[in-house]
Amino acid sequence: MRKTILFDLDGTLTDSGEGIINCAQMTLERFGLPVPSREELRFLVGPPLGDSFLKLGIPPERVPEAIEIFRSRYVPIGKYENHPYPGIRELLEALKSQGHRLFVATSKPEVTAIEVLEHFNLAQYFDLICGASMDDSRTTKSEVIAFLLEQNRRIDNAIMVGDTAFDVTGAAAHGIPTIGVAWGYGEAADMKKAGAAAIADTPEMLLELLNR
Repeated sequence: MRKTILFDLDGTLTDSGEGIINCAQMTLERFGLPVPSREELRFLVGPPLGDSFLKLGIPPERVPEAIEIFRSRYVPIGKYENHPYPGIRELLEALKSQGHRLFVATSKPEVTAIEVLEHFNLAQYFDLICGASMDDSRTTKSEVIAFLLEQNRRIDNAIMVGDTAFDVTGAAAHGIPTIGVAWGYGEAADMKKAGAAAIADTPEMLLELLNR
């Protein structure tokens, strides 16, 4: 049975942690705030950036400034401190050959998501790449999925694939189940608690779960 599969990007298709953490550390240094360890900053990969900066002590009124500082390094450099996870290209090729429809639904700015996927020659596998808007009219996973559904009203038998509880709850808001992936930046226990239908330990296991 043909499925409509919505993929998260960071922590699911590509390991973007290095660039995101490098840019966040620079931003915190500019603000004169304590800079947590790289391990402690892993939570930055996936959620909306503004929410994460609030957790790191950026005052609400200065979050837009922090995002601009972050992007000043991320756009030219940080987005390419990144690589596809092993087995992802083979997974996407298999799913396309089986006739499934593939989409991307990410909280990363849409223009950046497209640039990253084109850089790694992965954009070709997707019918549409949807991400956050630059004007902040859509930032959460639920808002991104809502936009994607508006653009493709004939979506049947849909399933989300992501690495955090944000993916699970964002898809659930639209009645879409999620398969979590264990190789990203979220915790399997958190995804299960949020209601993930299953957890895939490898891309090969994910392919098997998607074809059930």
